[in-house]
Amino acid sequence: MERSFGPVRFIRGGNSGKYPYCNSVYVEDAGVLIDAGADAAAYQRLRDGPGVTEVWLTHWHEDHITYLDMFADLPLVQMQLEAKVLNGEEDALDWYGLTTPAFRDYWRVNLREKFNFKPRHAARYFSPGEIIDLGSCSVEVIHAPGHTPGHCAFFFREPAVLFLGDYDLTSFGPWYGDRDSSIEETIASVERLRDIPARVWLSSHDHGCFESDPGDSFDRYLAVIAEREQKLLDYLTAPRTLAEIVAQCFVYRKPREPKAIYEWGEGAIMGKHLERLLAAGRVVLEDGRYRLS
Repeated sequence: MERSFGPVRFIRGGNSGKYPYCNSVYVEDAGVLIDAGADAAAYQRLRDGPGVTEVWLTHWHEDHITYLDMFADLPLVQMQLEAKVLNGEEDALDWYGLTTPAFRDYWRVNLREKFNFKPRHAARYFSPGEIIDLGSCSVEVIHAPGHTPGHCAFFFREPAVLFLGDYDLTSFGPWYGDRDSSIEETIASVERLRDIPARVWLSSHDHGCFESDPGDSFDRYLAVIAEREQKLLDYLTAPRTLAEIVAQCFVYRKPREPKAIYEWGEGAIMGKHLERLLAAGRVVLEDGRYRLS
């Protein structure tokens, strides 16, 4: 499905924008495509029709670069903070925070075969807060870290369209499980984005298109963070290992396969909550077990 809001065109990803796809945004006349994980046929129509002049990334994650090789001849623009991650597979695996050898091996193959990962270097970098004149509209680059350190949202000022990127307001809630992700920065970024004076809100996954104020959706999205943390705290009334915490499936709700995605992801997100609780003095770690302080 494609929708247009002035010069801003919303391109729904495969499987209704659900992972491993993402939704994209295309700017008419300027030929700018934001993210490249939606649909190969839609991208080919853009290349054949109005044309694509350059590709922007909200951030580096695998589902946003799947079809980036279709634009290998065009300039890529991203945050310099995340430039290194596209140097090669090992850099990407490091940025995920993958340390278990079997999980790392799985993701190395997954990146190549499912997401067409190839080293890529940007032609230039965004400056946080810069205003870019695209002719048909102007866009403000909003650095919104937390999901990843260099995650960006884009506010198209004249049509008042805000592309939230992976702060996607889905029922799953925020992802903050990468090595350099942050719960605190995620919350701050979402709160900042909800204050942007937009009239249309677009996001990278699922429905991804809100034409009325999604205030309740912002509330529910952020509430997932507190819900995960409360479940963890309730479980830590007795000392628990990380493996025991992961087995509770507070994030994914039930065991899923492959473990290299779901077990790793569960541990990554719960690990961020444990880091936060340890720093706040609410939890202590003794002999490999976490408990309430």
